[in-house]
Amino acid sequence: MSEGFAPVTPPDPGARAAAEQRQASLTKPHGSLGRLEALGNWVAACQGVCPPRQFERARVVVFAGDHGVAAHGVSAYPSEVTAQMVANFQAGGAAVNALARVADATVRVVDIAVAAETDPAVSAHKVRRSSGAIDRADALSTEEVAAALAAGRAIADEEIDGGADLLIAGDMGIGNTTPATVLIATLTGTEPVKAVGRGTGVDDHGWMRKVAAIRDAMWRARPVARDGVELLRVAGGADIAAITGFLAQAAVRRTPVLLDGVIVTAAALVAEDLAAGASAWWVAAHRSTEPAHTAALSKLKLDPILGLEMRLGEGSGALTALPVLRSAVAVLAEMATFADAGVSTAAADTATTPTGTSAAATGTTRGHTGTTDGPAGSAAGPAGTTGGTSGTADTSTIDMRK
Repeated sequence: MSEGFAPVTPPDPGARAAAEQRQASLTKPHGSLGRLEALGNWVAACQGVCPPRQFERARVVVFAGDHGVAAHGVSAYPSEVTAQMVANFQAGGAAVNALARVADATVRVVDIAVAAETDPAVSAHKVRRSSGAIDRADALSTEEVAAALAAGRAIADEEIDGGADLLIAGDMGIGNTTPATVLIATLTGTEPVKAVGRGTGVDDHGWMRKVAAIRDAMWRARPVARDGVELLRVAGGADIAAITGFLAQAAVRRTPVLLDGVIVTAAALVAEDLAAGASAWWVAAHRSTEPAHTAALSKLKLDPILGLEMRLGEGSGALTALPVLRSAVAVLAEMATFADAGVSTAAADTATTPTGTSAAATGTTRGHTGTTDGPAGSAAGPAGTTGGTSGTADTSTIDMRK
């Protein structure tokens, strides 16, 4: 399905190839920075340039919305907390605000379906007050799911047109792990008891109520499981539908995204259906403790950067991973190459000596005592020393490869 989304162009393979080639020329053993190298290559491909540019305007958008199912005992907190947290985001007092300051990102909160009135500054895209109780009613009407998807698409356009070069979707909504788990379990074929976590920290009785609600919602969603938009309408919610539109449109607009936790990744599963190939523009920031999150990441074939046992949402996991992604860019863009730094590699395997023999770059060092290089694999000094009695070595022929 397309639901109005333009085709997704994949990240630039030429820029990725150039990044891989540059990685091999940097002053480090090849592959020695592990996942940082792959992440840097991904950024270069997304930006279509090598070396890549450091992110200058990373932007978090927190999508807020309530869910009717919260009234049925599936959360440890009441729905009133959602509106209170929206005000907290605006005041800069939430975890997402603190982490954004550290990661050099900015935060915007949008009310998509909060059950209460909120500041007009955040409610321009509001679709309705609270989504339906999905264990016994549809989450949205046909018109509302279309409006929520359009809101997410419009918000992505607003941020990208405003200069954002990296996007993060966050979430806030009491009860939102229940519809997220329904979506993931339905799309991955996972049994409810294997997909359900503790969310905000429910006790055993709350966990059992949550499993029952998810089971019932999955039963209701079964007839529309192959239709992403209908699945959002029946078993999702306005906030999750808006995140879906946001993620799909970011890919259409060739803008990289750091995915957060279980709520955002549930939306990502649907977004990949609505805009095929969108997942190439996403990197999973972390692995939540919610079991459904691992199922969703496996379905999307995304390997998370971090595993810190986080489960807050808000975009907190993605912001925690953002400095790692910035490090990957810095390595690829700012490190010197062997040629630039005048550091030898094994490609300069041998400089011919006056006797016609070669001094192997990987086994000899030259001391300052007037002696000549020893045989390849040996050093011209006592055992345990390098290059004779002076204790110093000419590093111009030391192999940097490991």
